Amino acid sequence: MDKLKKALSRDNDEEEGIVTQSLLGDTYSQISDASTLSFATRLKCFAACFCIGIVLSIIGTILLFFQNWTGFAILYTIGNVVGLCSTCFLMGPLKQIKKMFQETRLIATILVFVMMALTLCAALWWHIPILAIIFCILQFLALTWYAISYIPFARDAVKKCFEGCIGS
Repeated sequence: MDKLKKALSRDNDEEEGIVTQSLLGDTYSQISDASTLSFATRLKCFAACFCIGIVLSIIGTILLFFQNWTGFAILYTIGNVVGLCSTCFLMGPLKQIKKMFQETRLIATILVFVMMALTLCAALWWHIPILAIIFCILQFLALTWYAISYIPFARDAVKKCFEGCIGS
């Protein structure tokens, strides 16, 4: 449990560094002090937020069976956004944003946001249900690729698995 606390701890001197603190000065320390939650509270908030995201995505998927394409696209996308935001409780919003836009995750992060935007455009403005469904599938794949970027060597394993399936 201590290793989990240490891994998810928001105390990360090497990433925040002197530059961030000198640029923001006292404002940074005030925000940091005001938003400090206990580890147990952060885990509970993460679980609640993540579950809300899952429920919204499931309700959106149920709407798909009633051919409510707009409701499906909106709830599915909002559910994914809420699920993605839930990790902010584990590591803090600033650290989450920094990790999202690291070089190794930059393309995956951009793809996730582009697919979310295209899903909403297809459902709300273009009114093309099949396109909204395709973009939701691509949104799911982009989120999966983004999520496995946090697991060491997972992307390499997935690539080798697909190479083995296609090469055979």
